[in-house]
Amino acid sequence: MTTATGATLRRIQTGNALSAFGNGFTVPFMFIYVAQVRNLGAGAAGTVLALFAVAALVVLPFTGRVIDRRGPLPVAVAGTVLASAGSLGIAFFEGEAAMYVSAAVFGTGLSVIQPALATMIVWSSTTATRSRAFATQFFLNNLGLGVGGLLGGLVVDTERPSSFLLLFGIESAMYLVLGATVTTVRLPDGPRAQCASPGGPSPGGEDGAGGGWRELLSDRAMVVLSALGFVMFFACYGQFESGLPAYAVETSGISPATLGAALAANTAVIVLAQFVVLRMVERRRRSRVIALVGLIWTVAWLAAGASGLVADHHAAAVAAIISTYALFGLGEAMLSPTVAPLVADLAPAPMIGRYNSAFALVKQLALAIGPAVGGPMGATAHGPYIVMLVLCSLGVTVLALLLGRRLTPWQDSPLRASLVVTASVPTRSAEAVRAG
Repeated sequence: MTTATGATLRRIQTGNALSAFGNGFTVPFMFIYVAQVRNLGAGAAGTVLALFAVAALVVLPFTGRVIDRRGPLPVAVAGTVLASAGSLGIAFFEGEAAMYVSAAVFGTGLSVIQPALATMIVWSSTTATRSRAFATQFFLNNLGLGVGGLLGGLVVDTERPSSFLLLFGIESAMYLVLGATVTTVRLPDGPRAQCASPGGPSPGGEDGAGGGWRELLSDRAMVVLSALGFVMFFACYGQFESGLPAYAVETSGISPATLGAALAANTAVIVLAQFVVLRMVERRRRSRVIALVGLIWTVAWLAAGASGLVADHHAAAVAAIISTYALFGLGEAMLSPTVAPLVADLAPAPMIGRYNSAFALVKQLALAIGPAVGGPMGATAHGPYIVMLVLCSLGVTVLALLLGRRLTPWQDSPLRASLVVTASVPTRSAEAVRAG
């Protein structure tokens, strides 16, 4: 990687970390703000959170096409402006309808930032450096969210609505900082999709970009990876804000304050283990690493189930729940240098934006369906809830092994493949050197 490209990555990562820091100020308190501070009730608060996902589902199918044709930078900047405006709208606009519009604008901005930044990282990295680049992004995101949430908790006060306005103001400013930061980067030239010519079809398919969505859906490896991603996000992130807290409180007798400690353990494991884990996994097959994550999360859900069985022994139940969150963090640290780089390495060069957007769409579907299914089950159907998620985690392992059969050596383990190629290149013998 050149010095210029390294500087580009550092600017992208810095801006992303600052936006995550701002987001951490508001994410833990959004429900309370809408329901209690604005007095709109739990129903309106739930609708606001759902609109984030709905907005993403609406715009993501089109985002990839724009990224591939116009480049990721203008899309990222537009996303930061929308997210900043939506955050201010949530803070200052009066009335339920205005709150919903602001939430939709905010969700739209967030949903386009993710694939745009991912594409910028791909353009600014190589196959060999991509895992470390995405691991760094994940590390900084979690660090920013954790620090922002911690400081936000010190500032927020339901008796002082102005404290929430301060939080949203900081969040809005941080998105503008992200937008300003990415405008200063010099992206290497990346592949662009060709628009359809007036006299004929687009190259490779009816909507350009080397065959468009039809080509993406015909890529069996990407289809399997998308199915794997859905199960993965459903079984982990889709349960963090609904099913798992409901289960912990209702079955294991865990207090909300203890849940905060469990979330802190999750973030701490990610922050402390990320680069240790990276050194362990970057030379191994990505499919095998993801399969191992499925087994780790199986143990995590079994620990959650055990916490319900020992609810009468409070200390043991607390330890089991904190272990569940910590094991999730270990799995997340293993996924960050494997899944996102794999999406990029599967994509044909002119379709990187669409592949990133398609995977982001799968993630949003899982994050929308996960709480809707997991919340009621975690609160009432305790046994079936744990069984379902143990099976989902085992499904991650099975799908990862199936995916491995469809990957080339370069896609599954770029560093190992490059070492094999390097080792196989003949070197000049001493005799040849002397003869020369």
